[in-house]
Amino acid sequence: MEDRESGARSARPKPAPEPPAGAAADAGRVFRVGISGSYGGLNLGDEAILGAMVSELRASLPVEITVFSRNVEDTRRRHKVDHVHPVRQLTRNEARAVVEGLDVFVLGGGGILYDDETEIYLREVMLAHEAGVPVMVYAISAGPLVRTANRDLVREALNRAAVITVRDRQGRRLLEEIGVDREVRVTADPALLLEPEPLPKDALRREGIDHGRRLIGASVREPGPAAPDIDIDHCHSLFANAADFIADRLDADIVFVPLERQHVDMQHSYAVLSRMQLVQRGTLLKGEYTPGQLLTLMGHFELAIGMRLHFLIFAAIQGVPFVALPYASKVTGLLQDLELEMPPMNDVNTGRLLANVDRSWDQRDVLRRHLQQRLPALQERARENNRLLVALLHAGASMRSLKGG
Repeated sequence: MEDRESGARSARPKPAPEPPAGAAADAGRVFRVGISGSYGGLNLGDEAILGAMVSELRASLPVEITVFSRNVEDTRRRHKVDHVHPVRQLTRNEARAVVEGLDVFVLGGGGILYDDETEIYLREVMLAHEAGVPVMVYAISAGPLVRTANRDLVREALNRAAVITVRDRQGRRLLEEIGVDREVRVTADPALLLEPEPLPKDALRREGIDHGRRLIGASVREPGPAAPDIDIDHCHSLFANAADFIADRLDADIVFVPLERQHVDMQHSYAVLSRMQLVQRGTLLKGEYTPGQLLTLMGHFELAIGMRLHFLIFAAIQGVPFVALPYASKVTGLLQDLELEMPPMNDVNTGRLLANVDRSWDQRDVLRRHLQQRLPALQERARENNRLLVALLHAGASMRSLKGG
């Protein structure tokens, strides 16, 4: 499929997209797009989303991209964007001044509409509505949304959006349930379009990973506002037992891959390692990598077991069979799209998990072919997000032209 050392895959020519109606009138125009989400190096899955969004948009149109970030320097370093603003330090008037200069404001992607953060993420959306700037809600997940005030705010903000896409059917159902009556389209996560990047020289050796041994990837995450139902003791026990089983049954080493290095993925990975009997067969990835480099690393694994959505997406892109522990609807949604079955994590005991690992290993060639067959359609749905954004930009330009703007 690809050169695992470099991460390079054989080039597949992409058909040139047909220009939207009215695009000829926009020749020479630079479109101003603002993007806000959970960006700023907190989670490499979110950075994969932003990277794919920026890449797709720049390939489609001449654009000036502004990102609202939680870490300005990190976003500048990672992404080829024109302007970055510290979203959580801006006053309302400062944020309004930025939003007013945009052609379209984009909220997303990612799982950002949940109870503890809803008001924070929707501030710029409401400012865009006040300024008459079209809003696209781009490949998000929603929930948990239990508090009445948050459900009301989401309904008000999204019912005024020009375009709404979600990355799973559960998200659409929740938005409909709380009263969003705009069309909500189910697309897919932009990170499905991520391309591999070469690993740093001698990265595996420096991590203490024996390239000649059988490697299994693992991903564990913490409970939190977006995942309040995780029983962490149950989670650690499941992973430790599965890791020992893998080390013994498959004669493999287990590599834990933290996607949130600055938070507690690493601590929870260490907690699992501390429970393993065969702890010498486990390794925690310690270096700093880009999402594309982690995607390349995923190609070294023969099987993956994990919780985090983008860890599983990276496995799917590389055709690596995986066992998921669905802790949230966004993970369940991915499994449904890939036509894979796994019950919610809190319903899984050790015996059931080990049986699933054993079965997935025995059927790994079948699962690999299954992923390769299912992935292209899902990636095409991921591209639909950008097509809708481009159409919205052209439509806005046409309206301004008709008004003499």
